[in-house]
Amino acid sequence: MRADNGLNKYHSAPYPRDVVAYSSSTVSDISGPAFAHLLMLEAAQDRVGYADQLDGLRRRIKAAYSLSSESEIVFAASGTDLEYVALASVHGRAAGGIHNVLLGADEIGSGCIHSAHGRYFAEATALGIPSTPREDVVGCGSISLVDVPVRCTEGVACSSAEIAQSLASEIELAKASQRHALVHIVHGSKTGLVLPDLTDLDGLQARYGEHATFVVDACQARITSAAIAAYVERGCIVLLTGSKFMGAPPFNGFAVVPSAVATRASPLPNGFAQIFNRAEFPENWPGVGRLGEGQNRSLALRLEAAVFELERFQRIAPDQVEMMIAAFDTVLQAEIIEPLGVKRVLPNFTSANGASLNLPIEMRTLATLDVSMLPGLRTFDEAQALHKELAHDGVRLGQPVKCVRQDGGWGGTLRVGLSMPIMSAWAAMNADEIERQLASDLGLIAEKLREKTLTFA
Repeated sequence: MRADNGLNKYHSAPYPRDVVAYSSSTVSDISGPAFAHLLMLEAAQDRVGYADQLDGLRRRIKAAYSLSSESEIVFAASGTDLEYVALASVHGRAAGGIHNVLLGADEIGSGCIHSAHGRYFAEATALGIPSTPREDVVGCGSISLVDVPVRCTEGVACSSAEIAQSLASEIELAKASQRHALVHIVHGSKTGLVLPDLTDLDGLQARYGEHATFVVDACQARITSAAIAAYVERGCIVLLTGSKFMGAPPFNGFAVVPSAVATRASPLPNGFAQIFNRAEFPENWPGVGRLGEGQNRSLALRLEAAVFELERFQRIAPDQVEMMIAAFDTVLQAEIIEPLGVKRVLPNFTSANGASLNLPIEMRTLATLDVSMLPGLRTFDEAQALHKELAHDGVRLGQPVKCVRQDGGWGGTLRVGLSMPIMSAWAAMNADEIERQLASDLGLIAEKLREKTLTFA
């Protein structure tokens, strides 16, 4: 947290602010209703213990997503820390260790490269214990790591079939070295990619069976209950965070682990005692007794805010959600894309001619814009600088992502995304009122972009 303005490195605050924020693909400020909810909880005299609080959150998450009571929920301080949970779930499954196959590391978070390798990624763990980045976490065993790109060198998203072929090659390598393949798939990357699709996932599972465990990076939380159920039924671990689409403060997350996967896990590595408290794992997880009885009350509050937003959002009728997203598409086109002459980066659900191919509704809550044709936004670095400047000027958008090629380098992009708090605030509005609100907000964003870029014209 910066002392001069009270914001963290993502330009968000731990309290509600009156800003135009469509930044849920990066991070969100806490909403006014969630903040009031947390204040009420803190004022209550009957505060429950840490373990009981987390157990209550587990029950509410399962209810909100209609998950089986047998699914296990593990909490962590970030999406990066959730990678340790995936490792723990397959620890000891093969004599040679784990072959961890990441998918599109550039589109999921840089720190994951280290935690997915069973190493520390920061100078202190979530428990405040000093650590050395890139140093091994004790007891994780032998872990090999590879990153499979989700885009070609020109920035174009790979097809599901192409990704499935790359993943199959890595699973074959794992088998040859007597390692268990922990294979990542992505449901909602920084630019909304979903790779591979369920058909190709089923093909991989049928082909490799017990040689591979699949973990779904859904850390954006742009995923429906039905999609989570489809993955869990297939024995996949699903990782989610509460600070993106859910709109809670940064640094909280949880993993949904199928019970059949959790019961097969070996005891937790000894080094996990430096990262997790006992209550953050289910009480029946093998080796959970190796973890300390500490409490991370701030994590519990952040998780409480996330689940509060999840429950609010899940109460919105599906047809109303569709209406809001349709309004977002229409107004984004009318207020930003057409007037500024920018382009929308196509997801992997489009054909060569740009026709939509069954774009999942949850992915339509996020638009990645190619702004490299605007003065002063030609390069990725220029877009990063403007993103920061806009944030300090009361307009918060998603951080640029490297997905547009420009003269051998990366072109400028910005992301505009809806969030659960935004959509919950619109729940009492009709379609006309929502379109007017969107026109006001997105029109202001377009105006700010014009102001900032005119100086370079």
